[in-house]
Amino acid sequence: MDTELLDDAEAIGSADPTGVLRALATAGAQVREAIVRGHEAGVASIGDGDRPRSVLVASLGGSAMVADVLALLAGAGAPIPVTVRRGLPLPGWVGPLDLVVAVSLSGRAGGPLALAAEAGRRGARLLTVGAPDSPLADVCARARGVHVPVKRPHEPGRSAAGASSRTSFWSLLVPVLQAAYALGMVDVDDALLARVADRLDDEAEAARPASESFVNPAKVLAVQLAGSVPVVLGDGLVTGVAARRAAAMLARTARTPAVFGSLPDDASEVVATFDGPFTGRPDDVFADPFLDAPTGPSLRLLMLREPPPDPARDGQDVFEAAELADRVRGLAEDVGVAVSEVAADPGHPLERLSGLVARTDFASVYLALALGLDPGLSPHVADLRDAR
Repeated sequence: MDTELLDDAEAIGSADPTGVLRALATAGAQVREAIVRGHEAGVASIGDGDRPRSVLVASLGGSAMVADVLALLAGAGAPIPVTVRRGLPLPGWVGPLDLVVAVSLSGRAGGPLALAAEAGRRGARLLTVGAPDSPLADVCARARGVHVPVKRPHEPGRSAAGASSRTSFWSLLVPVLQAAYALGMVDVDDALLARVADRLDDEAEAARPASESFVNPAKVLAVQLAGSVPVVLGDGLVTGVAARRAAAMLARTARTPAVFGSLPDDASEVVATFDGPFTGRPDDVFADPFLDAPTGPSLRLLMLREPPPDPARDGQDVFEAAELADRVRGLAEDVGVAVSEVAADPGHPLERLSGLVARTDFASVYLALALGLDPGLSPHVADLRDAR
């Protein structure tokens, strides 16, 4: 790992030819622009008339988290159930009483496009988010639905190849949340979205390339994750969604395989790995931890944590979740598993999520750059797409 590169802003820029860092830094601007685009496209009209019987979200790849966030914010008690599909077949019960939301940055992803087309044929209400003048936009127009156009963010003078659905996530998410707000499914108004944009700006400022690695939280995390097998663990619902995103970004951007989970459901699976082949702890208590430790990659637990519980605000379940997370961390430290921790700042669940996502997104890119990898382009992914 070239740690010296992380303290050279010019070298970072040269190592990132597709401008992935710059694209991530536009997250706050994406939120603000998406608010305007959603209003201009008439997303609020989704709430006119009768409330749909159900909402089905079609998204995959880098867009898949849109469905995860909607389901998280709507919650189990939502007045309208949320279903997620990645591709055909469209469930047989979907019809004129239902709303189908299809998300694809390019407007050409096979799964969402096919689901939107079938939903239109059945007379379902349709909301699509993606590139203007795309097949997805055409399908939506024929179905007389609402299409919110999204442009790929990229740095002027550079290729837009690094501006993928990973770096355009907030442009894709906001219109869906606007529609859900119009339907009374989520408590996400424009004022909250503005606060989310501000938090994303704050994270981008802290993670800027010119910030030295010992004070840049994203660079610090990247250095910690280098050479490890990361297990990303969220301590609740919000952090669990963030953990899934972090694992995906580590794999896709930094080419570092990572697994994810959330508490309490995945506690046993996570702690079971602590006595496995990647803990790096020699059996001999007299062994030298530097000379006798395994030379291969070792496990690192990356914990994404909610803010500390507040007795005046939180119930017993929140305290129990925090205690369980502390026990898991303690078990890891007892056997020599390295632990990194990122705690969310207080605020609405979407604000907390945005900070965690931004921190781990930037860390994944810095890790890729320090490893000598282009965070925007993977030759094997390109080969896979060409073979389809």
